[in-house]
Amino acid sequence: MNTLKEKIISRFVKFGGDLVRFGSVEQCTDPTVHLLMPEARTVICAAFRQLRGARRGIEEGSTYYQYTTNAVEVLEENVMPIALLRVCALLEDEGFEALPQRRNQTVMSAADDTNFEVDHREIYRNRQAEHQLDFEQCALDCGLGERGLSGSILTKEFGPFQRYVFILTDAEIEPDQPFSHHLCDHCGECVQACPGHALSAEGRRDRWQCSAYYIGANMTKNPFMPPEAFGDDPERLAIISGEVNLSPERARAIIEKLIYYPPIKHGYWSSICGRACDTACYIHLEEKGILTKKFNSPFRIRPEWHLPLLTTSSNPGETQSQRQKN
Repeated sequence: MNTLKEKIISRFVKFGGDLVRFGSVEQCTDPTVHLLMPEARTVICAAFRQLRGARRGIEEGSTYYQYTTNAVEVLEENVMPIALLRVCALLEDEGFEALPQRRNQTVMSAADDTNFEVDHREIYRNRQAEHQLDFEQCALDCGLGERGLSGSILTKEFGPFQRYVFILTDAEIEPDQPFSHHLCDHCGECVQACPGHALSAEGRRDRWQCSAYYIGANMTKNPFMPPEAFGDDPERLAIISGEVNLSPERARAIIEKLIYYPPIKHGYWSSICGRACDTACYIHLEEKGILTKKFNSPFRIRPEWHLPLLTTSSNPGETQSQRQKN
């Protein structure tokens, strides 16, 4: 007879989960766990891979909606909520209470923070009473992976290419061992890859700077930006090359001029950089040969492309070879 732990893993896998880890409440360092469910005994973490191919279009500069649609929106709004509901139903069938937890993308406790994946105008701030898990810390506490220099959680299977959810339950389930692999060597590739220099050498992320360049403020990586973009701005060259330091107010003004590509259905910004920091991290880990999920060919099979700052071409269908010729 399968144990409850085995049943939970099997149910998550059935509904698209790739990695399932269990942590005891005692080993969880986020106090929000106790606020949300004082009777909780176990925190269950389930990770869902982001398809490597969802980044292929941005890597080649050929199609951009696939990353945000398939690697963010579909996971967050369809796949992971259904898996959460089905596993919580399993726990209820076993007589236990289960509290599903997915990220709330539009509620923040800080007065001037932001979430670079969504429109800053849709975020509700100063919501101190809205208790939310620290997702990265809970993932660490459950043994999912380790925190990389950029802040992303790295697993030995997929590197930074996964998203995850949690279930708090009063079922007492044997916890997994802490993550013991050392994947991040602080190479700095994530820092160098950011088109807006939003990551410091120590890995601190300027979330407003990140927001502007996540959706394409760097002309050399945005085939949709017209050549006259920011033409009336005295800092134009610094903006479109990613060399400007943006205050929150300045970032908001720039973001509102960057709508060259439509947002995704559920309000997520369409990413133009495709989380370049995570892509660079993945390429580095793959080159080191330490990821257990292997592919027949490396992810980066051609030199990384860049557009000229003053290009007159805004054709997203250009091939990489055509861009290099330009």
